[in-house]
Amino acid sequence: MKKIIAIFLTFLIFSLCCSCGYEYADIEYRAKFDRSLAGTELNVYNWGEYVSDGSDDTIDVNREFEKMTGIKVNYSTYESNETMYSQLKSGGVSYDIIIPSDYMIERLINENMLKKIDLNKISNFDLIDNQYKNLFFDKNNEYSVTYNVGMVGIIYNPTIVGEPEHSWKTLWDKKYKDMSLNFSNPRDGFMTAQMILGYSLNSTKMSEWKEAAELLKKGKSVLQSYVMDEIYGKMETGEAGIGPYYAGDYLTMLETNSDLKFFYPNEGTNIFVDSVCIPSSVKNYEAALMYINFLLDPEIALANAEYIGYASPNISVVNNKDYYYYGNPILYPKNEDMPYTEYYHDIDPKIRSYYENLWIDVKLY
Repeated sequence: MKKIIAIFLTFLIFSLCCSCGYEYADIEYRAKFDRSLAGTELNVYNWGEYVSDGSDDTIDVNREFEKMTGIKVNYSTYESNETMYSQLKSGGVSYDIIIPSDYMIERLINENMLKKIDLNKISNFDLIDNQYKNLFFDKNNEYSVTYNVGMVGIIYNPTIVGEPEHSWKTLWDKKYKDMSLNFSNPRDGFMTAQMILGYSLNSTKMSEWKEAAELLKKGKSVLQSYVMDEIYGKMETGEAGIGPYYAGDYLTMLETNSDLKFFYPNEGTNIFVDSVCIPSSVKNYEAALMYINFLLDPEIALANAEYIGYASPNISVVNNKDYYYYGNPILYPKNEDMPYTEYYHDIDPKIRSYYENLWIDVKLY
């Protein structure tokens, strides 16, 4: 009887594995991972399309982590820092891992919403390039570990819009009426106007935010729509012809539509760092540390970098000549090709409240 049950269970497990179409990868890990937390759960809250998921013969990172540790990963996504912040602030759901951007990390630290990371348990931390350590929002590497790096540029389809001027002004050009897109979140949306006006992306002058809002309103007559991840479908299918987005996402879209092109505007652009953090409301702290270390392991970091298409802060990836984006000029431009860049910083609450209300006016205009 036991033999029959064993055969049945083996068949069941095999069937379940086959039904999902994913075969576990044969990986040699740099760090050591144990099963001391097997049977527990880890709640991960991340950007959409921001971890290798096993499609197209890639590594399913979350499933590999589950296999190695026995920890169940509950994975959910958001499409903006502000959405993530609101969800975290509401306290309705507890997360163990989040991956916010620089300015949002600064804000979360200021509001005591992050827990310090025990780097003694992150043996792979030495793989993070020194230029992405001790950054302005976390000067002592206490609350964050860099995950991805990128810049914002403009994606366009020359078969629809021709060759546009390499400027943010193209989003306001009347000849692209109903073909142009813009960001659906306030910091990135305002950035497109602030760059044209020559204002700091971290301006403390309400008058400058007001002027940027008025410029955004003028652009609405040209605009097809505000988007975040919806830009994938619109640009890949030719429903839209030009719009701003993150460089790494352009490379992903390019695989679907080879007509697409990209440029960094002459006025400059936003540079950003997304980092792995542990919320102060964490329920499974030790599992969160294990997950961070797992994300840094060379083969996992390589899989994520190739799947996501953003620049990696991990030297084991950047120096790997088999890396699909090795030396890519969009992700890793030479010094002479590097555009003027500015990071977003956390804004004084009064200024933030002011521009958030202005953004509502822009969207309703």
